[in-house]
Amino acid sequence: MLPDSPPNPSRRRLRLGGRIAIAVAAVIVVIGITTRLSNGKKLEAWTKEQALPSVSVVTPDATEALSSIDLPARFEAYVRAPIHARTSGYLKKWYADIGAKVRAGEVLADLETPDLDQQLLQARADLATAKANEALAKTTADRWSALLDSDSGAVAPQEVDEKKGDYAAKRAVAQAAQANVDRLVATKGFAHLVAPFDGTVTARNTDVGALVNEGGNANSPALFEVSDTRKLRLFVNIPQNYVGGIKPGATTATITVPEHPGQVFTATVESSAQAVDAASNAMLAQLIVDNRDSQLLPGGYANVNLQLPNAVTTFSIPSSALIFNKSGLQVATVVEGNKVHLNQVTIARDMGRTVAIGSGLTPADQVIENPPDGVAEGQLVHVAESGTKAPSAAQH
Repeated sequence: MLPDSPPNPSRRRLRLGGRIAIAVAAVIVVIGITTRLSNGKKLEAWTKEQALPSVSVVTPDATEALSSIDLPARFEAYVRAPIHARTSGYLKKWYADIGAKVRAGEVLADLETPDLDQQLLQARADLATAKANEALAKTTADRWSALLDSDSGAVAPQEVDEKKGDYAAKRAVAQAAQANVDRLVATKGFAHLVAPFDGTVTARNTDVGALVNEGGNANSPALFEVSDTRKLRLFVNIPQNYVGGIKPGATTATITVPEHPGQVFTATVESSAQAVDAASNAMLAQLIVDNRDSQLLPGGYANVNLQLPNAVTTFSIPSSALIFNKSGLQVATVVEGNKVHLNQVTIARDMGRTVAIGSGLTPADQVIENPPDGVAEGQLVHVAESGTKAPSAAQH
């Protein structure tokens, strides 16, 4: 037999080419799959990033040290008395309208009390009967006592004691009837509504012919309201970091009101709660304002500027960064991991577009300039802009 002939060169080349083609195809497939997986991960990351709220942040700008703070407050009358009726009836006439100056004891209105009048007539009749019975019992007891003292033996001591006991009982009935008459007479006196002190009528919630119920009720307003406005009270919530500098009797304040632009009034801190409210992180202080010229109005808004013994450094941020909710006044900041942290803050001064924060922030905080609605603690966000300085108070 003849030896096998060597393989055809062309077949070897074909087999080699096929192997190379298969290897190239495998490489292409692997690269394609890898690329697709990489692009998928990038797309997923991009999608997640786009789903996060995009926020811009600013860093608080330290402002000059404050020697005073501005706080809102409302005036209240130094003494205020709502006047209710102590007896039922109909309003017969009123004598003082809102704004009227009244003196202590001055009659504000008169009531008609037909039911009470009839009760008083009946009580007086009962008193007359009781007194007549008392007088008869006394006469009888005296006569029986005289007979017993005469030693005639016409009456027994037991009978005399019974007559004396009847007289004592009739006397007690008469005293009870007298007390009932006195009570009704005193109640009748309440048909005249009078001012309890010198002051101003600040409310009148009744008119002639109106039915008046004794004592009023939770849903009915007072018939009149009298206020002493010669002095006014101002209640101010002072942030905790400033309470150490507020001294009752020593700390003074200047006050401005919208109805008197450019005019400044003075007041003194009279007392404080000496406790910090957990909800507001502030202490309630009471200021007293002299109002003998009646320029200031109870219930009106006032801006109180309190002088501080020690200057306090504050941080300026945009007003749009503030969040008001049930937890109080807060500012949203971005912490490590692009997570939201809510800081409880207090305002030292409001400049309109910017506010000076007295507590709750540091210079390193990243403050969200316009926090999205419903932003919550720990929420992830996408920071679109970082490191911008907030406008300082001096720029405004």
